[in-house]
Amino acid sequence: MIRSQFTRYRVGVLLLAWAATAPAMGQEWTEHWPDPPPDQVIEFPASLDSKLERLTAEQREFISSRNNVRQFASPEKLVETLEQRSPDEVVAYVEAMIWVTRQQQFEAGRDQATIPLDTDSPEFKSHLVRRPASFDPPREPGPIDLSRYGMGSRFTGSIPTYANAPVAITPEDLIAGEVDVAFVGAPLNMGGGWRDGADGPKSLRPFGRRSSMGGNDQYTQVNPGRELNIVDYGDIAIDNFSTERSVQHVREVVREIAETGAIPFIIGGDHSLEYPNVAALVDVYGKGNLTVIHFDAHSDISRDRAHMIDHGQPIYRLISEGHITGADYVQVGLRAGGPNETQFTWARNQGFRYHTMAEVERYGWDAVMDRIVSAIPKGRKLHISFDVDVLDPSYILGTGTPVSGGMTPREAIPIVRRLCAQANVVGFDIVEIQPALDPGYATTLHSSAIVQACLVGIAMHRLGLDPGHLSPISIDHAQDDYHQRQGG
Repeated sequence: MIRSQFTRYRVGVLLLAWAATAPAMGQEWTEHWPDPPPDQVIEFPASLDSKLERLTAEQREFISSRNNVRQFASPEKLVETLEQRSPDEVVAYVEAMIWVTRQQQFEAGRDQATIPLDTDSPEFKSHLVRRPASFDPPREPGPIDLSRYGMGSRFTGSIPTYANAPVAITPEDLIAGEVDVAFVGAPLNMGGGWRDGADGPKSLRPFGRRSSMGGNDQYTQVNPGRELNIVDYGDIAIDNFSTERSVQHVREVVREIAETGAIPFIIGGDHSLEYPNVAALVDVYGKGNLTVIHFDAHSDISRDRAHMIDHGQPIYRLISEGHITGADYVQVGLRAGGPNETQFTWARNQGFRYHTMAEVERYGWDAVMDRIVSAIPKGRKLHISFDVDVLDPSYILGTGTPVSGGMTPREAIPIVRRLCAQANVVGFDIVEIQPALDPGYATTLHSSAIVQACLVGIAMHRLGLDPGHLSPISIDHAQDDYHQRQGG
């Protein structure tokens, strides 16, 4: 009976300890620690000596470590919590923290280290098997035009493709067509946990035909569809039960595009895709030769999650596997609740260059853009990863993790155009497009415009135009004639 009452008391204390720490724990968890800071010893005030002396050496060591208690409370909150408890309650509280910590960790024999696959299944890799060329009528390699009618049928009469471009299905097609830009869909959704990311690629194909994607740009009077050989490379096969298997195949396909000299334009899909996209480009161009500009409301440098890849931690995985360093990254548009000060310190120590909306608020986009451009080493190749939630949700409804206070299309379009005109772009992805969340078409409209801005910039780069080029005929010509007619 005494033991039963004691057990209920200890359980009650455990629950109280959990309840007391839950708000702080939830706050820390939503911020997602990117990497433990150097272990810091917590110094407790002398007023706690009488309570802490009841702890074992192991328990005292545990709560003295900032890394151990970081998910429960700050050092200040921990001291305050312990001061409010009796010596017996302090012991129970620390035991509860240790128990929670151990239960969250992997334990061999209790937990599965991997999710098993049935390797005896005859369909184990069926979704990845390429269609043999012998199944089709013989043809010469090269892009395939899917239009039924002439050039005047922009809105009808053809199978929808990105930028109304011809289709290529093999690397040989890319080489024979001397392709400059190859669009490829990556309908991956599992890494985001939100519905409909898999329909992002599908939503932009018909819209890319009806919008100006690949057509004339009034601002610059540059038509990327005429200056660049553009193709639609189809969609990449996705294993809808495994993000891990999917991203490895995405890496293979993006790499095969880049190896031909074409620029892969990956249409997602969730932001897990940044990991295989960047890894593939490093496979082709080598470590230390690629800078990544990451447009996002979120930093995506999270870690410590049960899965090694999701839409919140592609950057950390790239760094942890040695594909790229923090110094190779420039982040733009950050404004979510995290990173916190500790995470920003980690990012700075890793060499990241980050540009938050707070920085824009203080200095304005022109100054921030100068900083962004100056962070790209001369001669570096550039990949742009554009998460559409960097735009304010008043413009982008169809995305899974919107954050207020973001960029406007009016800001994003010239920024992307300038970057793609200024640097040697070798890759571009646009992700987190989830059209079912948008009852209208604003998300696909603005996403298409961002893609078009990069295409225009790449064409400007090929033409040798100044990155800030705007066509005089679009700016001043009519106004000058008007003033001359008025005698002004």
